[in-house]
Amino acid sequence: MESSHIAVLVEKARAAAEHAYAKYSGFRVGAALLCGDGTIVTGYNIENRSFSLTVCAERAALFTALTIGKSDFKAIAVVGLDADEPLPPCGACRQVLTEFMAPDSPVHLSCKSGEVTSVSLGDLLPMDSLQDLKRY
Repeated sequence: MESSHIAVLVEKARAAAEHAYAKYSGFRVGAALLCGDGTIVTGYNIENRSFSLTVCAERAALFTALTIGKSDFKAIAVVGLDADEPLPPCGACRQVLTEFMAPDSPVHLSCKSGEVTSVSLGDLLPMDSLQDLKRY
């Protein structure tokens, strides 16, 4: 992915994080999912006083994209506006993302400083039962 495209994706995730419903943790997260047709779908974390019912930004973006008929996903950016370091998806989000994205899909991570780190989804969830274990 070209750096200018990464910057756009990260900026969309940052803008989404501004709308996060994070009244319990104060930890705002946004995600921007690049679809195969060039559409970018965003999401942000939506908390609930019962933290197990909270929805992360990554899943919010993915589920919104699926709901509007998208099924081909190329990359995702995740921005933690209140994070000191680039913020990776939680374990649940990693598992859900691997259901719909290839292991080599880029995941761009950022934080309040604007620093960006890029990794592959497979690097974040090695030995995924739906992808990598098919080789054994």
